[in-house]
Amino acid sequence: MITMIAEKDIPEKYEFRNIRQEEAEQAVEIEQICFPPNEACSEQHMKERIAKAPELFLVAIDKETGKIAGFLNGLSTDESVFRDAFFTDANLYNPTGRNIMILGLDVLPQYRRQGLGRELVFQYLRRERENGRKMLLLTCLQSKVKMYEKMGFRDRGIADSIWGGEEWHEMSYTI
Repeated sequence: MITMIAEKDIPEKYEFRNIRQEEAEQAVEIEQICFPPNEACSEQHMKERIAKAPELFLVAIDKETGKIAGFLNGLSTDESVFRDAFFTDANLYNPTGRNIMILGLDVLPQYRRQGLGRELVFQYLRRERENGRKMLLLTCLQSKVKMYEKMGFRDRGIADSIWGGEEWHEMSYTI
């Protein structure tokens, strides 16, 4: 069950919606800012993901600038264990999949520490519950485990992932 409390002023500052194809370049740029080169999604893979599953990208548009401040994206599947192939193969997307593999939570530095990341997760969880999804899975570094636990995710231990040469935790959220 979704237990997070939405920030009351966040929805007033941002428009939350699916990504648009013409925003692919912005998403690629934001990904490069938010993740180190060994972890960031490539331009090709990001654009393929956006083309294949734009409804699984939730963007927060700054109402003052009209630009993306942050986004959350994933792919739906019937699989229940995260694997690195989800980062690079948009063809693993199953539109009717009961689970979602979260592939990135990106918030530009100037928008961090204001609750936007938490609000993106909250809105995404709510939306995907309404879409009949059962579970969200993600991988994160040890330094982010507590943050995701505060959002209701459960640490499933060290993931079977070698993405970017890092050690990852697999986290899950049962909707």
